[in-house]
Amino acid sequence: METKLWNKNFILACIGNFLMFFSFYLLVPILPIYLDETFDASKSAIGAILSLYALTALMIRPFSGYIVDSFPRKTVLMVCYFAFFIFFAGYIAAGTLLLFTIVRSLHGFSFGSVSVASTTIAIDVMPAEKRGSGIAYYGVANNLAMCIGPMLTMYMHQYHIAYNIIFLLALIACGLGFVTICLIKAPQRETLPDRKALSLDRFWLKSAWRESFNLIFISFSYGLLTTFLAIYGKEELGIEGGSGTFFLLFAIGIIISRLFASHWINRGYITGNITVGTSILLVGYLIFTFITSPAGYYSSAAIIGLGQGMFLPACQTIFINLAPNSQRGTANSTYLTSWDIGAGLGITLGGVIVDHFGYTAAFGSAAISVTIGLLLFQLITARHFHRARLR
Repeated sequence: METKLWNKNFILACIGNFLMFFSFYLLVPILPIYLDETFDASKSAIGAILSLYALTALMIRPFSGYIVDSFPRKTVLMVCYFAFFIFFAGYIAAGTLLLFTIVRSLHGFSFGSVSVASTTIAIDVMPAEKRGSGIAYYGVANNLAMCIGPMLTMYMHQYHIAYNIIFLLALIACGLGFVTICLIKAPQRETLPDRKALSLDRFWLKSAWRESFNLIFISFSYGLLTTFLAIYGKEELGIEGGSGTFFLLFAIGIIISRLFASHWINRGYITGNITVGTSILLVGYLIFTFITSPAGYYSSAAIIGLGQGMFLPACQTIFINLAPNSQRGTANSTYLTSWDIGAGLGITLGGVIVDHFGYTAAFGSAAISVTIGLLLFQLITARHFHRARLR
């Protein structure tokens, strides 16, 4: 394997990752508004429908990890990426709420698979001694997509660009991403030796159950916030198209902190990054919840981004360091599955809380969830990681 981090294969993996998440984030802020304006769906219905994406991704990810570890990873990535690409056409064809729900659910299956496969390939083509930096920089591609995608979508919506044009743009971007990942030359890797003897650890990294439970509390807040962000800004603060700027500030915060966090992770300060990152997240969620003005709305975006950028690469590194190389796909799928569980709960319960108790209660519950996550990490998870880590 090459010792240079920015080798051709890693660059292609980053570009493919950017285009995949760009197409994904184009739709994140617009779908709640689309369902509200096109189908007159209630907040609870919007939360339930959009949570199906996270639910189906959650259902497939443990199996995706097993498949990635058991079969040629490049082939698995190509199949999953193509499936993710083709489902964007379904949004254009779905003319009823039922059809939209079906398409969104099926799209979640492909996203759950492709995110595991693409992350595992990226880790395969980065030098082991630079894995902390590699994971952080690879995540920057997601964050650039998060920066550009929602901002572009909300400005398009502000200028009354048809929803189908936005869906078509997502389809084209994902198609370009598929072409990009086909050019990656993935190294041959050890696969699981005995495919007959199935056990739980083929689908779930059992050594990381504490870390998984902890992660759920952090991703709960993220799922709730991002789903109801645009509608909240429009209905409560009178901000039209403001979620695009929110995601821009959010992504800038993530990118800045990821670049700094990568160096500290490489030096071994993994749990320290998580502690500081989660604390910053808590401050951001408290500002968003209790300062109900455009100033609070936008300043919290950058602060939450800074916290997220420190937390995420360190958290993923923990999962990777708890697994042998032959279970790298399982480690990634466990990490992403845990994130999906929390985000899905945040989307679903968030809609119910908004309908019955209002936005302040909903976003306040996100801040409480982050607080619980921080306490769990300090009292249980960090100690377990230092005892159980393999590298």
